[in-house]
Amino acid sequence: MGDPTFWDDPEKAQKTAQDVNSLKEEVDGFHKLSAGVDDLEALQEMAAEENDESLLPEMDELLAKCRSELEHLELGMLLSGEYDANNAILTLHAGAGGTEAQDWTSMLLRMFTRFAEQNGFALEMLDYQPGDEAGVKSATIQVNGHNAYGYFKSENGVHRLVRISPFDANARRHTSFAAVDVMPELDDTVDVNINMDEVRVDVYRSSGAGGQHVNKTSSAVRMTHEPTGIVVQCQNERSQIQNRERCLQMLRAKLYEYEKAKQDALVSDIAGDYQNIEWGSQIRSYVFQPYTMVKDHRTGCETGNIQAVMDGDLMPFVEAYLRSQQKKV
Repeated sequence: MGDPTFWDDPEKAQKTAQDVNSLKEEVDGFHKLSAGVDDLEALQEMAAEENDESLLPEMDELLAKCRSELEHLELGMLLSGEYDANNAILTLHAGAGGTEAQDWTSMLLRMFTRFAEQNGFALEMLDYQPGDEAGVKSATIQVNGHNAYGYFKSENGVHRLVRISPFDANARRHTSFAAVDVMPELDDTVDVNINMDEVRVDVYRSSGAGGQHVNKTSSAVRMTHEPTGIVVQCQNERSQIQNRERCLQMLRAKLYEYEKAKQDALVSDIAGDYQNIEWGSQIRSYVFQPYTMVKDHRTGCETGNIQAVMDGDLMPFVEAYLRSQQKKV
């Protein structure tokens, strides 16, 4: 970073600086834990020599701090995937069911937003398609920060809601689904070949924020990769050129995930345990009635405090998922 040419590429320099700061935090955390353990050992020796039980509360408090710091360091070690340190791109799609599913999608969007904010990540809305009456048909957000993809990759899949519908005059119980796609943001060093002759580009008028340009200029962009059927769209930027660049960025990430999923499926298929991910094969269920429970079907992690989860308390599920993936390695 002392190189005079370091800031010639501001974007690359900023990412390097963020990586350095993150590594510094990890090293500082280790030193903090080491110092805490030393202090705990000193207190233990003092209490034993003087037979002083008055030191026990202080020892308990210090032990709790050491455990918390150790858990934080262990979580950092679990985030060792190739792209775990990258920013994350989340796309949410409402399932069948109209307003019910669209309202559920907006609830998930709020949950992910709260989780990101609580963990120091910055959010950027790339695309937003409002529901017909309420909620969200689809939305794409980018989560910026060190290890964003590592934290959010556990949310990839189908999320199921069971509740008494606020939109049903007869107060019947409804089941709704929403799909969440999670991709790492890829930089130019990752080789993903895109033949633009195979990509259909459509432009349309934005429906979200954007001041006087909204619904007046066709600045929003949708790209369809025809061989795979993958669709990405962006309306966040004010110009069509900027939205094209963002779409290409998302398309690269989706194609990378697509090829990776094909390889993973091939390996799993050979091993005899491959299952297709489809509507109904939910990764997690959120039950509001007749009882309250959130259960992850991959890890078995569950809680009855559904309100805390909807307010962004996803860390127990994230940790359980990361530990389960570590066991497979």
